[in-house]
Amino acid sequence: MSKADNTMNVPGYEDLARILQGAYDQSAKGKGKERHANNKPFNNQPIMEIGRMVGVGGHTYQICKKAQEAGGMVDRGKLEAAKAELRGVMVYAAAAILLIEGMDG
Repeated sequence: MSKADNTMNVPGYEDLARILQGAYDQSAKGKGKERHANNKPFNNQPIMEIGRMVGVGGHTYQICKKAQEAGGMVDRGKLEAAKAELRGVMVYAAAAILLIEGMDG
């Protein structure tokens, strides 16, 4: 996908765009930035650096762990926390895609 294709404005996909934007915002402007960024660009943050060291399996583990934790949060009525955890799943999935793209050459 080229950078020119990155607008999220297809009719009927507004909810998906809102949720994906929420994951981006959590990473770039919220918890991710506050706790993990250390004023580094995403590609140089621990989420990517550790992934380069251990491989994409580290990210798939985090995706599974966060999804499982979110399920427990839903069961306990912690719906906002569950949504935040699932946003983390999306960020880890995006990081895994970036790692795989880096393997393309």
